[in-house]
Amino acid sequence: MPMKIEEPVAMKLLAENVEFQRLWAEHQRYEAQLAELDRHAYLLPEQELERRTIQKLKLAGKDRMAALVREEAGR
Repeated sequence: MPMKIEEPVAMKLLAENVEFQRLWAEHQRYEAQLAELDRHAYLLPEQELERRTIQKLKLAGKDRMAALVREEAGR
């Protein structure tokens, strides 16, 4: 399920912050990669490792986006 941005602060960051824009684009790309892997009934060990790696990268990016939103909201 694609991540949705509904918070006004996050919308502002998406429009103005280069790091947030990069993280958002990466997040969307990771979503697509995971969806492609999830289409397989069975994953080879290297595909399972790739899936776990993508999930970790996606979560790290999401955490950073949340931190940027908190920082902006605190200003």
